[in-house]
Amino acid sequence: MRTIKIIFLFAAFVFTTDNINAQTAKKTAAEKNENTSGEVIVLTKKDFLEKIFNYEKNKDSFVYEGKLPCIIDFYADWCGPCRMVDPILKELAKEYKGKIIVYKINTDNERALAQAFRINSIPTYFFIPAKGDPQRSAGAMPRESFVKVITEFLLK
Repeated sequence: MRTIKIIFLFAAFVFTTDNINAQTAKKTAAEKNENTSGEVIVLTKKDFLEKIFNYEKNKDSFVYEGKLPCIIDFYADWCGPCRMVDPILKELAKEYKGKIIVYKINTDNERALAQAFRINSIPTYFFIPAKGDPQRSAGAMPRESFVKVITEFLLK
């Protein structure tokens, strides 16, 4: 009877360990793929602080937390110009997959971020190079303008 209990406990331990390892591997793969997914990624304040800039910790200077340059689109679902630009950003995320990341922040859902960065009109875009200071632009932009900023500023 004791042998059966030991075998059962050992099997349970192996199963649990394998399950934890599999979950960790999936999470690591998902984190790696986020940077190269080719998808537009919606950010919350928590995500922003972890992946972009922790303005609560670094009050004096901008410190980008990411590795790849990025575009951040501050938008709202009800905004007509935001909806016009959305397909362009999706195309660019796929086109520049692995080179830049395209993020979106819904200003209605993330009011603290909108206030912290003084987003007074939407859409507003932040262009953040891997190293250096970000640039900001307000108002809908045509595809050509995004491509110019990507090639001449973000990937320079």
